[in-house]
Amino acid sequence: MNQINSQQSFGGVVKAKPGLSFWQILNMNFGFFGIQFSFGLQQSSMSPIYAYLGADEASLPYLWLAGPVTGLIVQPLIGAMSDRTVTRWGRRTPYFLVGALLCSLGLLLMPFSPTLWMAASLLWILDAANNVTMEPYRAFVSDKLDKSQHSIGFLTQSAFTGLGQTLAYLTPSILVLLGMSRDAVNDNHIPHIVIAAFLIGAVFSIASILWTLKTSPEIPLSQSEIKVLQNKPGGWRATLTEVVLAMKEMPPTMRQLALVKLFQWYAMFCYWQYIMLSLGRTIFGTSDPSSQGFREAGLLNGQIGAFYNFIAFVAAFALVPFTRHYGPKLTHAVCLTLAGLGMLSIPGIHTPALLFIPMIGIGMAWASIMGNPYVMLAGSIPAERTGVYMGIFNMFIVIPMIIQIVTLPLYYQRWLGGNPENVIRLAGVLLICAACSVGFVKLQADAGKETSA
Repeated sequence: MNQINSQQSFGGVVKAKPGLSFWQILNMNFGFFGIQFSFGLQQSSMSPIYAYLGADEASLPYLWLAGPVTGLIVQPLIGAMSDRTVTRWGRRTPYFLVGALLCSLGLLLMPFSPTLWMAASLLWILDAANNVTMEPYRAFVSDKLDKSQHSIGFLTQSAFTGLGQTLAYLTPSILVLLGMSRDAVNDNHIPHIVIAAFLIGAVFSIASILWTLKTSPEIPLSQSEIKVLQNKPGGWRATLTEVVLAMKEMPPTMRQLALVKLFQWYAMFCYWQYIMLSLGRTIFGTSDPSSQGFREAGLLNGQIGAFYNFIAFVAAFALVPFTRHYGPKLTHAVCLTLAGLGMLSIPGIHTPALLFIPMIGIGMAWASIMGNPYVMLAGSIPAERTGVYMGIFNMFIVIPMIIQIVTLPLYYQRWLGGNPENVIRLAGVLLICAACSVGFVKLQADAGKETSA
């Protein structure tokens, strides 16, 4: 990677950013591995844990409310606060560390939940902790990298998303291969392999963030930059005002991405909530959480989930030249279409080995979802508002999730026949709608292009 020395404005102050090597970019994104291992555990294990504790299928989305609501409230505020923070450790670092510690605590306690309400409450804590870390981390990448390296930066972050979630999905199966019993459960029917996976996740969450903090210090603020921040009004009212003002002045590209994200995140939440229930019926012919077939469906979901996340890990790097050459819009639209077709095919598959074919498209889309929208966004927002706009951009993730949580139970029985297979089909259709919506997004002339890699 060629070294570059670029200029970027910060509140009217011009700041040079040195080009980073590939290994430096890997180190600065490694903390995302632990964050995404935690998210992978939630995606693969929360619906089964809720089912083990007696949750009803139709009301299952309500129990996933923690993530979207905490994201809606926490991320814009934390993003705005991190923009204004001045400490000896940097602007973003305090949020990384506090969030990772709270996340580890939530992961330690979650698999020992004795009741449904306790598991749901712990998910609120776990999601709040991940949200405290997430948007300052997105802003950290933008802080460190010149615009010409945004593609490689955010797609590397996407690669660690794939790697972290691959291992999270696969950990129960690995533990079985290492000798743990797949059928051993605690008093609440939660398998021991799931408990062990959460304990491993607690270690990864804090360890990966500590590695990034050790190897990738923030670029120190100059005295002029510190003065700009200190001259801004302080307190929660000023922070809230900044969020509201930023929303009013939102760049057009960001507004246009809202429709894309509505379709794609509604679809992904449908998939994560109901894929295991769908597999239980189509592959093992059961919907009974206490049956061996249901536990086997959990292991199979872990394996195919690990596979699509591994594809995402590989695809994140492979998509870099395609994104550079064809742009993030076309790349994203193609990936979403492949995933939509894949999800439409899943309910018709009754042989476990064949499930890995649609996972290729889902993996490519997951890599693109976690990278290309941020490539499109990063070129359109001012440097001094990176944190708050990354936080607001997350609202385009959590609002579709909240809409899904509120609406899906209303038509699950009437329109979808109370059948989780139809939820997966719905997810496929919505991903294709998201791909079509990408065509309405207009980028700045230089967004998504790189001059150096």
